[in-house]
Amino acid sequence: MKLTDTYLRNLKPTGKVLKKSDGEGLYIHVSASGGKLWRMAYSFDGKQKTLSFGAYPAVSLKDARQKREEAKELLAKGIDPGTHKKAVKAAIRAEATNTFEIVTREWFEKHVSNLAPTYSKKVRSLFEKRVFPVIGAKPFSEVEPSDILTVARQIEESGAVETAHRLIQLCGQIFRYGIATARVKYDITQGLHGALPKVTVKHMATITDKKRIGELLRAIDAYGGFLPVKCALRLAPLLFVRPGELQKAEWSEFDFTAAEWRIPAAKMKMKQRHIVPLSRQALSVLEELHTFTGHGRFLFPSIRTEAKPIALESMLVAIRSMGFTKEEMTMHGFRGMASTILNEQGYNRDWIERQLAHGERDHVRAAYNYAEYLPERRKMMQEWADFLDGLKNVR
Repeated sequence: MKLTDTYLRNLKPTGKVLKKSDGEGLYIHVSASGGKLWRMAYSFDGKQKTLSFGAYPAVSLKDARQKREEAKELLAKGIDPGTHKKAVKAAIRAEATNTFEIVTREWFEKHVSNLAPTYSKKVRSLFEKRVFPVIGAKPFSEVEPSDILTVARQIEESGAVETAHRLIQLCGQIFRYGIATARVKYDITQGLHGALPKVTVKHMATITDKKRIGELLRAIDAYGGFLPVKCALRLAPLLFVRPGELQKAEWSEFDFTAAEWRIPAAKMKMKQRHIVPLSRQALSVLEELHTFTGHGRFLFPSIRTEAKPIALESMLVAIRSMGFTKEEMTMHGFRGMASTILNEQGYNRDWIERQLAHGERDHVRAAYNYAEYLPERRKMMQEWADFLDGLKNVR
C-alpha cells in the first residue's frame, strides 16, 4: 500500500520501531519515540545497503519519492547511490573550504608575506577592498574569467588602469597556485589583459643629452653643501642603484679589497641580494667620505643624528639648487640615464638589467644569480665611470 501524507501525520510512537513501505525500496522508519526517517533499501554489487533521505516532514513524501527515483537512475547506470551521496557531500565541503577568498589568503601567506611589507600591504588591501566583496565567497573552481574582468574593469573605470592590470597579473599567480594545489586545471586569466586599455608608462625624468650630463656632473662636483649629500650625488651616477638603496647604504656592506658593494636582500625591492662593482672613481669618493662618516653605521648620516641616514628629499633639494627641475632630473633618473646610454652603446642588455637589479620572473633562479655576469658587469661599470669622466671634462 502506498503511503499518504495523512497516514504519515497520524503515525504515533508505539514504543517500538516501525517500518512502513512506500514501495520500490522506499520506507518510513519510525523510532520508538516517534521520530520519522526516510530510508531506501537497495542492493549493489550483491550487497544489501540502506540509503537515508532525511526526516519527515522536513523531507516530504513527494521529495522522498523524487530522491528514490534519482537513486534508481544511478543504480541503472551502475553507480552506488550511497557512494555518490558521500561524494556530493565531500564536494560541497570542499567548495565551502575552497572559496576564492580562502585560496587567495592561503596564497598570501605562502607568497605575498615574503615581499616588502609596503607592497604586501597594498596587495592585501586591493583584494580585501575591491575583490573579496565581489567574488570572495564564490567557490574557487567556479570563478570565471568574466568575474575577474568585472572587478578589473571597475578598478580601471576609477582611473587606476595600472592597478587593474596588476590585479589580473596577481589573479594569474593565484590560479597557477590553484593548479599546483589541485584546485583548478587552468589559469583563467590568460588573455584578460587585452580587454583593458594599455598602461601609459610614466618614465622618471632623466637627462640623456651628453652635454647636459656633463653640466650636471660638474654642478655636483661644485656643490658646497653637506658633504654626505654631495658624496651621495657623486656616487649616484656611478652606481645607479635605487635612491632608497643608496640612501640606506652602510659601511659594513662595502668590501674595498674586492671593490664591491654587497646589498642585503632585505634592502632590495625584489628581496634578492645584489652586488655593485665599484669603479676606481667610486672607490675614490668612498675613501674621501670614509674619513668623514666611516666611524658610524651609515655612509650618509643625517645632519641631525648619525643614527639615521639622510632624507631622500635632501638630495633632491640639492639637485634643484643646481638648477635642474623636477621635469628634467630626479634621483631615480640616474638609473634611466645609465640604462639608456649603455643600451645605446651596445652593451649586453642582460648585463645592464642585472646591474639595475630588475625583477627576475623565476624567483628560484633569482635567488642564485646575484653574481651573474659579474666580470662583465665589473668591466662595464668601470667603462661607464670613465665615460662619465669624459663627459665631465668636455665643456
